[in-house]
Amino acid sequence: MDRILIANRGEIACRIIRSIQQLGKTAIAVYSEADVDAPHRHLADEAHLIGPAPAPQSYLNMDAILQAAADSKAEGIHPGYGFLSENDRFVTRCHEAGLTFIGPSPHAMQVMGDKATARQLAQSAGVPVIPGSGSEPLEPELARTLAESLGYPVLLKAAGGGGGIGMQVAVSPNDLDQAFTTAQNRARSAFGRPALYLEKFLDAPRHIEVQILGDTHGNYVHLYERECSIQRRHQKILEEAPSYYLAAPHRQGLRDRMTQAALAVAAAVDYTNAGTIEFLVDAEDQFYFIEMNTRLQVEHTVTEMITGTDLVAEQIRLAEGAVLSWRQTDIRPRGAAIECRIYAENPAKNFLPAPGQITALDFPAGPGLRIDSGIAPGLNITPYYDPMLAKVTAHGRDRGEAIGRMRQALSALTIEGLHTNVTLHRQIMDHADFRAGHVATDFLAKVLS
Repeated sequence: MDRILIANRGEIACRIIRSIQQLGKTAIAVYSEADVDAPHRHLADEAHLIGPAPAPQSYLNMDAILQAAADSKAEGIHPGYGFLSENDRFVTRCHEAGLTFIGPSPHAMQVMGDKATARQLAQSAGVPVIPGSGSEPLEPELARTLAESLGYPVLLKAAGGGGGIGMQVAVSPNDLDQAFTTAQNRARSAFGRPALYLEKFLDAPRHIEVQILGDTHGNYVHLYERECSIQRRHQKILEEAPSYYLAAPHRQGLRDRMTQAALAVAAAVDYTNAGTIEFLVDAEDQFYFIEMNTRLQVEHTVTEMITGTDLVAEQIRLAEGAVLSWRQTDIRPRGAAIECRIYAENPAKNFLPAPGQITALDFPAGPGLRIDSGIAPGLNITPYYDPMLAKVTAHGRDRGEAIGRMRQALSALTIEGLHTNVTLHRQIMDHADFRAGHVATDFLAKVLS
């Protein structure tokens, strides 16, 4: 497989292109009319226009992307994350077109893409899940019955999607019906299907995920965990590896149980390539499976920094049928890494996206720093796509050094012409609870209060 098309844009397209080129292969980009001047178009070895700015007419347009693959004589497709990355129908169409899809099988993607089915599979593998609904269709009457038996508050979630989109909390019977309707409408709009499931709402848990890799020969490894508890609207904005919480010596047993649970889930679905098993951990150190992301994660950078790996290069190797590059005993975390997602958004206005033109841009440089970016001075940030501009990742010998390097990086980072969340990240770095490792999913409310 020498010619690989990246079915994505922005910073992740740039990141994938670099790994493809470092492997001596040809990187093929696609771009919309809104991305004519985007860096990923020019970084690739060749690029193909796939349609107008709106994502359904370009980056979500399977016909256009597959035509670009045919025109460019691509042999493989890397989906990145977002867009078509977890669409099992797209995987099937790639296979039908004779293309190697750099990701899992359509079967694994389909099973794990339905959150209710994924919960069942995890339970069958002996992995704990948050008490909630089963595989039966969740109707309002059943939701009311389950909520009463579980006790309020409860959480309604889309069965066919993730990323926190459409989640609704019901704190009492009085608001359950409205929460159900809202979650259903958002699920239909975002994922094309209104199916929901319900689970007990955990108050301020930690969100910890485990990176796994599987080859086509039945081998699996984990690359330890990431702490992803700092979120807005149930979506991550800062991640670190390893989890400061699990790294404590007295919690080594908890870490072992969680990483083994992640491997058990992956094996139960015959998973291949890169994936992430996500858990919530409560105040009593009980952990619960919540979902599997069947793709590369935004926050894979922190895992790469502490393990010295290139996950994209390994994804490509695995898609070509290679055996995993490492045994579990080969993988040892070194130091600590933190990633800050830099968004064009206004934290003072409930994190509303803030499109505009970048009038000045200066990224920091220094020991242990990594910048993943898909922007340039003069580039127009449009309202058509996710407003993430870049990711700043800092690595240190320990968490304290990583925080220090991130503080310096954020102080030196300049992005002008639009609102960003850089100031918020600076506040997080200086917050006493963050520095002490006391974070949970309600942490951002403390910073903004």
